[in-house]
Amino acid sequence: MKKQLIYTLLGLLILSSCGTQKRVSKTKKRTKKTTRVVKTTTPKKEPVVVETTPEVPEKTPKSVKNSNKSATVVYIETYSEVAKKEMELHGIPASITLAQGILESGSGKGELTMRSNNHFGIKCHRGWKGQRVYHDDDEDQECFRKYANPAYSFTDHSLFLTGRSRYASLFKLPKDDYKGWAKGLKKAGYATDRKYPKKLIALIERYELYKYDAEVLGKKPEDAKKVTTHNDRYTVSKGDTLYSIARKHKITVAKLKSLNGLESNEIFVGQVLFVKPLPKDF
Repeated sequence: MKKQLIYTLLGLLILSSCGTQKRVSKTKKRTKKTTRVVKTTTPKKEPVVVETTPEVPEKTPKSVKNSNKSATVVYIETYSEVAKKEMELHGIPASITLAQGILESGSGKGELTMRSNNHFGIKCHRGWKGQRVYHDDDEDQECFRKYANPAYSFTDHSLFLTGRSRYASLFKLPKDDYKGWAKGLKKAGYATDRKYPKKLIALIERYELYKYDAEVLGKKPEDAKKVTTHNDRYTVSKGDTLYSIARKHKITVAKLKSLNGLESNEIFVGQVLFVKPLPKDF
């Protein structure tokens, strides 16, 4: 009996030992699994996110920052080739087309022009089938033509002048007679402003737009029409104001602005201002 009891106790002890080992083994396995999970949750893609972040320019490009050209100069550079092409096709001086465009569109910055690409203030008139906008002019909410592209406005301007008999006499003038064209446009009723010819001529001579006529006609630059006397104009220097310039040339500020078609008192260094009236027939 004693021997059987001893054997029984030994058997129980062995079984108990095996169970403990299994529990330990299972615990170890769980621990290993937990460790693996922790390792796989470590973020690995942070560098990729940093690399794909878009770069933001620190400074405005110098070409934009240092651009100090006036709106009128930019306008001339943009549309001079278009005006020359229209002169070749239809016989209207490029100088006149550019001067009208500058004056009518506010150098491309006028409200009507920005809304409609209409650079010459051409109204709808009877028979116009294209798009239109409404704008206050001589009367409230008048109908003006609208174009998809500014170039179409230049072409329509040429067709407008060539297609109406009241402008026919202008095409009998020398092709670079911008003064005759300026007077003729006013006489034919293109504009109601009595100073319209003076304003066109002042723009043409101030910005030397007559040189584009010469290019189309194959003339040498020295043969292009230009102002031959120099005592009728003044180049703005640093510190000048309209008042100081007017006083120097013994005219009023209002007269000085009128001679140059100025709407405000703003002037810039290097700007050429006319300080004497044009001949009376203009």
